[in-house]
Amino acid sequence: MIWCVEDDDSIRDIEVYTLNSTGFEAKGFPDGAQLRRALQTEDKPELILLDVMLPGEDGVSLLRFLRRTPDTAEIPVIMATAKGMEYDKIQSLDLGADDYLVKPFGMMEMVSRVKAVLRRCRPSRVQHLLQVGSLVLNQDEHTVSADGERVYLTFKEFALLQLFLSHPGIAFTRDQLFNDIWGSDYVGETRTVDMHIRTLRQKLGKYGKLIETVRGVGYRLEVQT
Repeated sequence: MIWCVEDDDSIRDIEVYTLNSTGFEAKGFPDGAQLRRALQTEDKPELILLDVMLPGEDGVSLLRFLRRTPDTAEIPVIMATAKGMEYDKIQSLDLGADDYLVKPFGMMEMVSRVKAVLRRCRPSRVQHLLQVGSLVLNQDEHTVSADGERVYLTFKEFALLQLFLSHPGIAFTRDQLFNDIWGSDYVGETRTVDMHIRTLRQKLGKYGKLIETVRGVGYRLEVQT
């Protein structure tokens, strides 16, 4: 949802219409008072297009409020400034505006600026998943699930599974696994690897069979075709 704060009804209407016509959801507000009320009662917008020259509280003051309020501090804001008002642009950027448009501006320029700011400011929603069948390892959340059920692994078990899923079909020697997971400075034996592989297989249930023993070498994750 894009919010357009603009006191000129005709400009606000065309902004909202253009955004709604180009794949966004948008709604307009004529002043800062209505914007503040909406922030308290409605879901937060993805971006605010904020005019500097508004009746009552001006856009710069509203921008300062948005950036100082924890709930709104991360909302991207594009300021609309009057032609020749260089100070407004500089002040807005200094206060944390993400971009600005100089009036009069074209609607397609506005849409392009909105898209560009959203690309920069939207947090990445891509989760880094490693998966074979319905066995899923989420590297961002540090979780593992099998057939939709959570599998609870120790740190070392998770690291082993992560290594196997990252290199399907590759055989690792016990020494390689020991050095990669425990580190060359760790005091222990490669039998530690075998013990962790055994418990990892048990926790993964039917998916534990994917971790194959390679005789005379070590272990590998079977590649499913």
